[in-house]
Amino acid sequence: MKWIPRFFLLLFAISFQQCEDTCVTENTYVYLKPVYSTSAEIKAAVGFDAPQDIHQAGKIYFYENYLFINEIGEGIHLIDNRIPASPKPLGFLTIPGNLDLVIQNDLLYADSYIDLVVFDISNLSLIKEVNRIERLFEAYNSFGFYSDPLKGVVTDWEKVENVTVQRGTCNSQIQSWGGIYIDDGIGLTAGAFSNFKTMGGSAQTATQGIGGSMARFTLAGNYLYALDGSNMEILNLANGKSPEVKKEIEISWDVETLFPHEEKLFMGARSGMYIYDLEVPESPKLLSQYAHVQSCDPVVVEGDYAYVTLRNGNTCQGFVNQLEVINIKDVKAPMLVNTYAMTNPHGLAIDNGLLFICDGTDGLKVFDAKDVKTISEHQLVNYKEINALDVIAFNNVAMMISSDGLYQYDYSDIKNIKFLSKLAIIKL
Repeated sequence: MKWIPRFFLLLFAISFQQCEDTCVTENTYVYLKPVYSTSAEIKAAVGFDAPQDIHQAGKIYFYENYLFINEIGEGIHLIDNRIPASPKPLGFLTIPGNLDLVIQNDLLYADSYIDLVVFDISNLSLIKEVNRIERLFEAYNSFGFYSDPLKGVVTDWEKVENVTVQRGTCNSQIQSWGGIYIDDGIGLTAGAFSNFKTMGGSAQTATQGIGGSMARFTLAGNYLYALDGSNMEILNLANGKSPEVKKEIEISWDVETLFPHEEKLFMGARSGMYIYDLEVPESPKLLSQYAHVQSCDPVVVEGDYAYVTLRNGNTCQGFVNQLEVINIKDVKAPMLVNTYAMTNPHGLAIDNGLLFICDGTDGLKVFDAKDVKTISEHQLVNYKEINALDVIAFNNVAMMISSDGLYQYDYSDIKNIKFLSKLAIIKL
């Protein structure tokens, strides 16, 4: 059974096109019906097996010299990275519907469609599930088809036939994802169906891992913060194997990423950056919001500055590609310091003033960012011909995910950054 990626399946805000009753048109769509999997079927598929090729990498996570790479919608690849010049795949943890993860005290917390699953990874050759919080992520849906208590959740779509639909009375309005609702399924335009077929670092303690800048899950102390649509779930991990759900708070429909820093939680959203106070971990308090143009927006923080990349794209609906540096010394009044033009920036990382930017098809760029007003004048290297997506920078090693592999670089000497290795992604 093919597990469909949740980020691709999430129904974004629906934008209806205007139409006139006097304008009747006929359009042909590919008609698909949802395929449901029950909770029992999804649970039965979980397991730790031999290493598999990486086909579509998602989130990356670093924990005690091991890399955990999400296979979008399928599970997690475990990589021995004790020698970054020679990473070794160790196994694959099948988790249907998985997109995000965090690790603390040898416990891995991961989403599986609507559930949060806890795994004991103290023995990496015998990873086992130890707990599951069912129906925590109620915002999960596939093109607007939410979970059903009897049927389960939509895990695939079955092509039935091509259909011709007459439009003119606004009964069949085109949705933002390029299709329409037809009876108990969906109709996709040829272009949308083509895309459908091809889609298939934070602060660290001694016992806590590091996530990339695109993370929707993050840790702060003994608390897990997880985005679920427009809401954020807050869980107390004091009893690690039995997480306690404390609260769900509403944030905004467009929040995409989380980054903790000094008892603050920075949230990247399409419309801006939110800063929350975590002094009371169970009740985050909004301190301020920094607004920018509509755009995809991951954020990282170091010292008095937040670094935000803005990019355009189909889901972002933006029109700018740039780096913004924001002074957050007064977290209640963040101020823009400077902007720098980029090609199509995605994830980023900052380590002691060294700024790594995954600039999409323009590759990985590394800057000496100690002077935030002249960053563009201090580019150290640009690894081109790589479609760079996200990066973790830790202990003088940059671990970067691109569309074709995991790349690693030694930056112990910033004047002589060295390529270490590549672990290839095998496209299907």
